[in-house]
Amino acid sequence: MKKEKKGFWHEAIRVTRENDPAARTLLEILLTYPGLKALAAHRLSHWFWRHNFKLLARMHSQFWRFWTQIEIHPGAEIAYGVFIDHGSGLVIGETAIVETDVKLYHGVTLGGTGKDKGKRHPTVRHGALISAHSQLLGPIEIGENAKVGAGAVVVSDVPANVTVVGIPAKVVRVNGKKDEEKILTIEERREASYHSSHL
Repeated sequence: MKKEKKGFWHEAIRVTRENDPAARTLLEILLTYPGLKALAAHRLSHWFWRHNFKLLARMHSQFWRFWTQIEIHPGAEIAYGVFIDHGSGLVIGETAIVETDVKLYHGVTLGGTGKDKGKRHPTVRHGALISAHSQLLGPIEIGENAKVGAGAVVVSDVPANVTVVGIPAKVVRVNGKKDEEKILTIEERREASYHSSHL
């Protein structure tokens, strides 16, 4: 993860103001943004988890799931400066890693694909945007500044600076442009990587 230079609250307020034009005042942000509350609560759940208070960590995270409709497993590693917009129905699994300046929208799942042990949830790199109701499944990596379209199902790595959409998710833009040759090359690599990891 990138080094976190500022504190949690400073970064949480910064990304909220940068990403939501409806965020008018500091008090409004602190009192009415469920994503901010869920992320703040996760800091404590994660502390309990790392200090081997596993049951307390799970109970704490479930309490905040009830209040925010956002479920973050206490084992997930989430950097400062992540922005959750709306958030209802969002799920982040135990071994997920989410870096700074990532944007997550409602209904997103950072989930696993079965009963595998070890790293089994996605890693979302700095600056990535994960649109509403996207399903990211397995120990995949979403590259820096990548974009995942609404409702996409992502089961293989997404390189940095590309946009993917669909079921299963396919590359449609590279650096914001429809460069067919680059898109084809990236898709061939993704396909080969997916098949080699599932043999």
